[in-house]
Amino acid sequence: MSKKAGTFVVTSADDESAVFRDVTNGQIHTLASNPDVSERDVVDATIEPEPPMDVVWSVVEIDARREIEIVDSDLSPTKQAREIATEQSVGDAERVERAGTGELHVISVPPSETAAATADVVDDLATLERAARLDAVRVEVRSDADEGLLNVRYLPD
Repeated sequence: MSKKAGTFVVTSADDESAVFRDVTNGQIHTLASNPDVSERDVVDATIEPEPPMDVVWSVVEIDARREIEIVDSDLSPTKQAREIATEQSVGDAERVERAGTGELHVISVPPSETAAATADVVDDLATLERAARLDAVRVEVRSDADEGLLNVRYLPD
């Protein structure tokens, strides 16, 4: 095996090791030591397998490290999200590119499950991975419990 450069989410970390998950393909890389990262950090790095068995990895270089803020916003879904939701059934999701960079998701859920769905999106590792792929620095989850609507906004700096 050879070196691998990419963007990784730290899925777990302790004093002795860390686990990186590649945001492009989901591949898991267990590190032999912790390069001073914390769980849910996003790291642009180059890693390589450690001989002789090549089952654990070490960090060659960290180019960038960041935290992506994911918040349950008090703001209401946008007008655009509301318009998209009018054409959706419960369980449907629509992805829309933002003007410039980023992405918007409009998700229709049963109104009684809006709060739980919002919490799931905020806590879900997939939300963090998607934000890392999109180079977002903030993810804002807006919701409307009366309409059963979630508006997930992946925002650039």
